[in-house]
Amino acid sequence: MVLTDESRRKVAEFLLRIKAIQLSPNEPFTWASGRKSPIYCDNRKVLSHPSVRTYIRQLAVDVVEEKFGKVDAIAGVATGGIALGALVAQELGLPFIYVRSEPKGHGLGNSIEGDLSVLSNAVVIEDLISTGSSSLKAVAALREADVEVKGMVAIFTYGFEVSKLAFEEAQCVWYTLTDYPNLLEQALAEGYLTDAQRDVLSTWNADPKGWSDAQLAMIK
Repeated sequence: MVLTDESRRKVAEFLLRIKAIQLSPNEPFTWASGRKSPIYCDNRKVLSHPSVRTYIRQLAVDVVEEKFGKVDAIAGVATGGIALGALVAQELGLPFIYVRSEPKGHGLGNSIEGDLSVLSNAVVIEDLISTGSSSLKAVAALREADVEVKGMVAIFTYGFEVSKLAFEEAQCVWYTLTDYPNLLEQALAEGYLTDAQRDVLSTWNADPKGWSDAQLAMIK
């Protein structure tokens, strides 16, 4: 088995070390949505660290091979999944395509970039799964283009219940290289968090909107 607690903890260790994931329960971040959060994730930083990039690329390759077997292509989700998807496709010797967040506003108006004539199925690569909406939008675009989606592999997920339900409803199998519980355990073990701070992050994860609303109310 490729995905183990050991491998998930290793990925979490790397993400914390290079500050792709930052934890700040005492001074929360503000997400693009305006919500307050004690965690911020930017997995694109992986690309700037060759040893981390290589480990994550190879683990993703191994997951694709173990979980999905023979596939026709790798599809990246713009923008975070494009680079990792291309690396995985290169390692596997497969065609690569990517799905735009919105159709191109000129030319052919493509939602998907690449040569679809050479494939009938694909595994989707994503960097982060939050609510799952943008990831599953890419899955829907591929299916509309008659590309069978065998599943998705992502670097990290917050593990929100809404994302689990969304993937179930879309009937899309998905795997992540690490996850929220392993991240918290690794952060605690390495001294990034105290026990009390871990409890704050667990509370946020159970109800991110409620936690954010409480933080915003305190500011007012």
